[in-house]
Amino acid sequence: MQELDTNHPVETVLVRVTGRVQGVGYRISTVRRAHLVGVGGWVRNNEDGSVEALVQGTPEQVDAMLEWLRQGPPAAQVRELASERQYIERRYPSFEQQ
Repeated sequence: MQELDTNHPVETVLVRVTGRVQGVGYRISTVRRAHLVGVGGWVRNNEDGSVEALVQGTPEQVDAMLEWLRQGPPAAQVRELASERQYIERRYPSFEQQ
């Protein structure tokens, strides 16, 4: 597992994914992928059936996660992915499911 390198620029992106993304292992698969990529942040289900994630890492790590989130695990059917850059002070040392 890679770790977030605090000596490099850190990018933080809030992501909302819609489609068939609940009940298909999307969150746990996202956690596994985040650990492989080495990003920090979190992922959670929303009441409206979407999944929301905060991804934090180097620009390359964030891009790798966004690419994966557009597909998700095999059973998912992602309809739309919306992302918004966030400017926050907090640094997430790991990635968790909420």
